[in-house]
Amino acid sequence: MSDIQMIVSLVGAATVQTIVMVFFSMVFSLILGLPLGILLCVTDPAVGIMPKPVLNQILTRIVNVLRSFPFIILMILLFPLSRIIVGTSIGTGAAIVPLSIAAVPFVARVIETALKEVNPEVVQAARAMGSTNMQIIIKVLLPESMPSLVAGITLTVINLIGYSAMAGAIGGGGLGDLAIRYGYQRFRTDIMIVAVIVILVMVEAIQIIGTKISTDFMNHR
Repeated sequence: MSDIQMIVSLVGAATVQTIVMVFFSMVFSLILGLPLGILLCVTDPAVGIMPKPVLNQILTRIVNVLRSFPFIILMILLFPLSRIIVGTSIGTGAAIVPLSIAAVPFVARVIETALKEVNPEVVQAARAMGSTNMQIIIKVLLPESMPSLVAGITLTVINLIGYSAMAGAIGGGGLGDLAIRYGYQRFRTDIMIVAVIVILVMVEAIQIIGTKISTDFMNHR
């Protein structure tokens, strides 16, 4: 196998691992972060449709604490949980656990901020027509905030790509792991450069796609 073929093979496998980590982490973080973000918005004592100051403060503190943890430290702390869920604390599957948990508070804040940007008059109009709280959330808040939601989710995916690269520093697999094992430890600068270029291309592609979808939602509102 030639040197170029080896680089292509290594980078290709690492790219697939990164995509798998980011995709499943995004899915799981949305499953957990979406309801949390909605709760943060609707229970806000100032603008929420179901003001609950105590619950809102508890959720806010939890989100703030999780967001304050550096990802590398969080990943190390979650090694036991990864081992329980996937049977190991290293590799692509194990990295999905801390990646998902790290993204949950970020997703929650993105959802909360996007929902709070909805014009209050639209919510009041829905309330005047007899809509329930659940109907307002599903038929008013979420559809009206979709451009901001897509933009926020795009930013989350980009952050997850960066987190996945950091996960490679402690055996998470993917492009970060490839850059460290070959580019740094084996002094293969060419492999490190290719890995970095692939990460940059992925980030740019995600940003372009996310911006396009967000703009389409904005134009069709």
